Amino acid sequence: MDVRLSQLAHKRKSLPEHAEVDSLTKDLTQQRDLLVAVQTQAKDAAREQTKAEQDVDQVRQRAARDQQRLDSGVGVSARDLENLQREVVLLAKRQGDLEDVVLEVMERLEAAQERVTELTERVASLEVKLADATERRDAATGGIDAEVAGIAKDREVIVGSMPEALMALYEKIRVKQGGVGAARLYQRRCEGCRLELDMAEINEIKASARDQVVRHDNCGRILVRTADSGI
Repeated sequence: MDVRLSQLAHKRKSLPEHAEVDSLTKDLTQQRDLLVAVQTQAKDAAREQTKAEQDVDQVRQRAARDQQRLDSGVGVSARDLENLQREVVLLAKRQGDLEDVVLEVMERLEAAQERVTELTERVASLEVKLADATERRDAATGGIDAEVAGIAKDREVIVGSMPEALMALYEKIRVKQGGVGAARLYQRRCEGCRLELDMAEINEIKASARDQVVRHDNCGRILVRTADSGI
């Protein structure tokens, strides 16, 4: 039972779904961070575009007023007329420059929006994959945990029927020997350390009472004698 519990603990820890969930979680976090960054870029570009379009509109309105004054000629001196003509030319150039800015910002906004769409789809795909991997991991660990609970329950019954001193010795050896405190003696070989017992040790075990606790001199484990022990 203890060997099986150890195997199940290793199996639970080594489930491939753990690595898959960790990898997907890492990828999802990175993509979400990228998405937030790109969304911020898109919002900034949108605000910049609005501001640039407002600047263009202001210049356009001012140029329209100046042109209207030029066209009417009412109350406009020759000097004012010259200044208005010069200002209309400058405003036209300014409007062209601002419109170029608007176009550049629009291109950046469009690129950012396309990137937002791409990352949104990627995040959604990773979320689906992560949910699936998590479900499979939880199902696998749930099955292992159920088996562990069943074995642990049966183990409690057996432990309750064993002498406390023997269980204390067994637990001490088990901790020291990496989880295996007792091993079957099979064909004069300890199945804990896989070494064959020498003749002196075999003879000593032969002389021991059937209910006496015997241990392997090499590894210290409790030896369980059976009909196949070869003694």
